[in-house]
Amino acid sequence: MPDQETIILTNPLLAEWDGVWGAPRFDLFAADDFIPALTAAMALNRAEIEAIATNPAPADFDNSIAAMERAGAALAQVRRVFWMLASAQSTPDIRRIESAIGEMLTRHGTALGHDPRLFERVAAVCNGRDQAALDGEQLRLLENSYRGFIAGGAQLGGEAKARFAAIDERLQALSTAFGQNVLAAGAEWELWLDRADLDGLPDSLCASAAQRAAGAGQPGRFLFTLDRGDFENILGFSARRDMRETMWRAFTGRCDGGDRDNRPLIGEILALRRERAELLGFASFAHYKLDDSMAKTPAAAAALLERVWLKAHGRALDELAELQEFADAEGAAFELAAWDVRFYAEQVRRTRYALDGAAVRTHLTLEAVRAAAFGAAGRLYGLRFDRREDLAVYHPCVAAWAITNSDGTPAGLLFTDDIARAEKHGGAWMGSLRVQEKLDGRVQPVIYTVANFAAAPPGEATRLSLDEARTLFHEFGHAMHGLLSDVTYPSLAGTSVARDFVEFPSKFMEHWITAPEVLAGFGVPDALISAIGRAGTYGEGIATLEFLASAIVDLEIHVGQLGDWQSVEVAALERLGLPAAIAMRHRLPHFTHVFDGGYAAAYYSYLWSEVLDADAFEAFTEAGNIFDPVLAARFRSEILAQGDARDPALSFAAFRGRAPLEDALLRARGLA
Repeated sequence: MPDQETIILTNPLLAEWDGVWGAPRFDLFAADDFIPALTAAMALNRAEIEAIATNPAPADFDNSIAAMERAGAALAQVRRVFWMLASAQSTPDIRRIESAIGEMLTRHGTALGHDPRLFERVAAVCNGRDQAALDGEQLRLLENSYRGFIAGGAQLGGEAKARFAAIDERLQALSTAFGQNVLAAGAEWELWLDRADLDGLPDSLCASAAQRAAGAGQPGRFLFTLDRGDFENILGFSARRDMRETMWRAFTGRCDGGDRDNRPLIGEILALRRERAELLGFASFAHYKLDDSMAKTPAAAAALLERVWLKAHGRALDELAELQEFADAEGAAFELAAWDVRFYAEQVRRTRYALDGAAVRTHLTLEAVRAAAFGAAGRLYGLRFDRREDLAVYHPCVAAWAITNSDGTPAGLLFTDDIARAEKHGGAWMGSLRVQEKLDGRVQPVIYTVANFAAAPPGEATRLSLDEARTLFHEFGHAMHGLLSDVTYPSLAGTSVARDFVEFPSKFMEHWITAPEVLAGFGVPDALISAIGRAGTYGEGIATLEFLASAIVDLEIHVGQLGDWQSVEVAALERLGLPAAIAMRHRLPHFTHVFDGGYAAAYYSYLWSEVLDADAFEAFTEAGNIFDPVLAARFRSEILAQGDARDPALSFAAFRGRAPLEDALLRARGLA
């Protein structure tokens, strides 16, 4: 067994990313390298922390807070690469070690967070902050550090501290198991169709399904999966009601029983989260989770959700009635069910608004949409994106992009991974392989975005629906937040902000994909652009209830007393009056945002962030130019560059000149 020094010197995961663009050497990484690399990096981190904890000098900001910011760089490098691969390229070798690595990292993090010597030094600096002449960013970092130790159980007694650590380990294991069940359930399900079954489906979607089938040894047939793109397109376009129902039941029923049943895991996760929060003195996990958010309390988050619910509920009932009337006129002899709503909404858009979703799709190639996102960032922030074929990637579908500022200086590196495959978790997300910082010289960020768009056959362009194009712009908005960060300390960089603020820059970026001047660049005809504008808020009542149902249930299962979470879900939906034809956007057994991600008790944050987003975008519409250079520069400096260097409410007020107004959200959704 090599010693730790040898591992540090020879393991490629620990090597410095010292290229011009600071790119990781994905071509050298292997699954078997991770555990040795993490073991060595954790040992190095423990030595760094020991030096801080035993420093004989009185605790001050530099020798304690800034020193902890410098510690753990090697560990962060390996950890970030692993979690990226575990979500975007989860091969059998990665899945095999995922639980062990999660346990290693949880134990290491808990041990550091429970070190009384570290906490004593942080508390001493915090208590003396008024005499320390710290700037605003340093004060923010100090306060975050202190709160982090408290939230991590640093003040607990011995027995409670041991229980806290055991809970964290078990929660990590349950979260990993939950996510792997969802990944496996999606990969195992297949829908095989023949050409006669394809009535209504877009040609590009069928071509992708034909390619899958040929790859599986059945040329001439069509293979569909539980990727969200297949789900949305079959429900939106298939003229076969039985097939829509088959897809809907399979998609919404993932992990709700069978070999991949996540229901027992949910009960245990909720119980452990509540116990953990109570150990820290909180009334519930939701109270704990929202303590450092913009909302501050579950009551404030719930109040926003229910105010919007009241506005959206009546609109949704009107929309359902209109869909039923349309279906009846078309000869449907049934009451609309959840698997019918998207199909008839698409028919109404086509008939009454002249908006043909399949026609829009023919213009939105993946390459063109990505180029439009890059172009928008160029006009707004002066950025240039250059494809780098010479940089290693972790899969052939991944592209690397070098980004420069208008003055030619490097701004960072972006990896884009957009095509669905079996090893990738569902959905779309952004992450950081390295965050921006200026602690010891400027460090440029390395960012990645991931999506799950169906691949086109060889030689053909991958085409996106308008919603899929919006998803690409959304994740690109997160990437802008990470790339344009301009802070000193790494833990304050980019998207390291309150959960109900982090979705603000991403939701904000979505506006540019539907802007007429951007759509015209794809060659979308004027008549179709006008139709997109006319139908812009059509169906928002139904879509809002789908989202709100998931957000409200998420909040309620994390606020309520321990018990049957399924009863809480049913009772909440009955109290709200969710129509039978409208389903939760995410049912709990496959709700990875909440049970294998960072959105537990915080799925509401998309709506909270949308309040900020809608109000901020109105500044551009009021100016009459969505590329207004003065507003764009202010958004970059006051929102994107700030990271978590100050309270997010102050950042918004610095951009808008006041606190956000909720009415802008209602106008944006057509609910005013």
